[in-house]
Amino acid sequence: MADGENIHIEEVTGAGARKDFIRFPWKVYRGNTHWVPPLEREVRLLLSEKKNPFFQHAEAACFLARRNGETVGRIAAIIDRNHIRFHHEQAGFFGFFECLPDCAVARGLLGAAEGWLKERGMAIMRGPMNPSTNDECGFLLEGFDSPPMILMPYSPAYYLDFMERCGLTKAKDLYAYIAMIRDVTAGGRLERLASAVKARIPGLTVRPANMKRFQQEVESVKVIYNSAWSHNWGFVPMTEEEKVSMAEKLRPLIAPELMLMAEVNGKPAAFFVALPDYNQVLGKINGRLGPLALLKFLWYSRKINDLRVMAMGVTEEYRKKGIEGLLYLEAFKAAVKKGYQRAEMSWILEDNLLVQRGCELMGGKLYKKYRIYEKKIS
Repeated sequence: MADGENIHIEEVTGAGARKDFIRFPWKVYRGNTHWVPPLEREVRLLLSEKKNPFFQHAEAACFLARRNGETVGRIAAIIDRNHIRFHHEQAGFFGFFECLPDCAVARGLLGAAEGWLKERGMAIMRGPMNPSTNDECGFLLEGFDSPPMILMPYSPAYYLDFMERCGLTKAKDLYAYIAMIRDVTAGGRLERLASAVKARIPGLTVRPANMKRFQQEVESVKVIYNSAWSHNWGFVPMTEEEKVSMAEKLRPLIAPELMLMAEVNGKPAAFFVALPDYNQVLGKINGRLGPLALLKFLWYSRKINDLRVMAMGVTEEYRKKGIEGLLYLEAFKAAVKKGYQRAEMSWILEDNLLVQRGCELMGGKLYKKYRIYEKKIS
């Protein structure tokens, strides 16, 4: 078959096409035991311009690739006006990319996204972002032999080849480290560090999140996050509406002992958020949360033995003073009591050597890498 023959790219407009868009990954990953099916309703909410506050400052178009009436790929083109304002670059994004192993399909999808972005004045196409760096992003580069942890992506190795053949180049790599939790807390090294930190910072306390004041806790997290991460590659400040939405999404998943707040004389100084790896459960319910699946969810949730450290931030005043180690110690001591065995620390920018060094000092091993690509389009 000639390259691109019989491939038709169409924009998603109706309910039927949107359902095809959401369900298509099941075709790509059929038989792949490492892929974790997302909850369909969560994907639907993520793509909803009415329900996802991201779209208060963004717009997107979704596309399907069809061959002889059969869906063979999907992609979304995304413009985030807050990213443009914050980074002063006319960069648009592609995301939600999936396709069967045919580069002609990938070329057609990327071409559709590029054309849509270019028509709207974008000079760079970057991705995948699903739909932003506050969500899943990147293609899996290394670590195909195990499932992703919660809110981390999984993708076939051939996507990497397709990106390069379609003219995209590396923008940034993201790292994930894995550590045995009991090993981190053993040996007394972190205990000694914690004692030194407390002596160095009078009035420093660490406590679990107060779930009765959850919105206030999340507000403190947002303020620290927007300050601590402001110089990070790809960062875009979280809006008030996005903060509320994320709090509602994560609240059912939060284990209070794994969400810690550090305060100095009652003033927020740092936060730490780890989540139980609910992907261990989602892998058993195939994307739909009906009555039987809900029972499975409740049953298998009790058996989760991994966690993911997904976010940590320290105010500038207390950065590089050891609070990070104290937070890890307190969270991991609680995790050992709850029976958790492994912790993933992700994602970490490839050039964030300080955080990488911290992971390695705790015995963490680099076990997965992800790549974000880009292309100049004007």
